[in-house]
Amino acid sequence: MYKERPLLSNLVNENTTETEKFQNEVLRPIIKMQNDLLIALLKAYLKKRKVDFNVLSEPNKKSIIKSIFQKNMNLKNLLLGIVLGNFSLDEFLFYEKKASEFNKRIIQIIIQRLQSKTSLIKL
Repeated sequence: MYKERPLLSNLVNENTTETEKFQNEVLRPIIKMQNDLLIALLKAYLKKRKVDFNVLSEPNKKSIIKSIFQKNMNLKNLLLGIVLGNFSLDEFLFYEKKASEFNKRIIQIIIQRLQSKTSLIKL
């Protein structure tokens, strides 16, 4: 299935650095485009680990999401791959120059997105 990256306006201005520009023009649209897949992967992970997510308080849900990314490198790398797999060659070459920094940004954006979508995560 073909997906098109959403356009996110008003995130880049003349004072925006190259790193921030890449984050806002490439990373955020890809992560938004893959929102349903990210939620599905988190649900599958929670089911596999038998986490009773539905009974947790909102702060606990957010805490669990954050701790998953701190502890589970396989899931973290899978989610990074989902984002990287949507890069063009030029985007990948730019990403490669600061991969470590961009990986941190990607994971942080994904964590924030999933934490803001806890109401959609019903097991």
